[in-house]
Amino acid sequence: MSLDRQVLTLVSHDGTVLVEYPVSTALNGPGEQDSSGCTPRGEHYIRAKIGGGQPIRTVFRGRRPTGEIHTPELSRQNPERDWILSRILWLCGLEPGKNRGRGVDTFRRFIYIHGTPDTEPMGVPMSHGCVRMRNADVVDLYDRVSAGTAVVIR
Repeated sequence: MSLDRQVLTLVSHDGTVLVEYPVSTALNGPGEQDSSGCTPRGEHYIRAKIGGGQPIRTVFRGRRPTGEIHTPELSRQNPERDWILSRILWLCGLEPGKNRGRGVDTFRRFIYIHGTPDTEPMGVPMSHGCVRMRNADVVDLYDRVSAGTAVVIR
């Protein structure tokens, strides 16, 4: 994943580029510190996949479906919500002291790759630390990867 380009590139085991998706990472830029609102860099893996089988635009809170399906009207009624939609790929850091462990732990920071309202811009850093994707794109990615898949954020 390129923070500069705001692109997530899915690569096969032999290095072939399979697909590229536009993303939106942290408004606060890159960084690993707890409560920084930054997107953590380095080597990670998908620790958990959440939301398989749920309808596209399903709303999640605390990694659980709320029973809502996101609509523009729901956004207007709840302008303060940071929407987590459709699917969640929960990341875990692999580098002790950098993105894993005390004060810098990606998993404990609840850093996800997740869907966001389709009205939100892609290619522009806007998130609170997570990696936001278009709903159709995150569903497609979810179906292509498994728990344990490597994720490198640069």
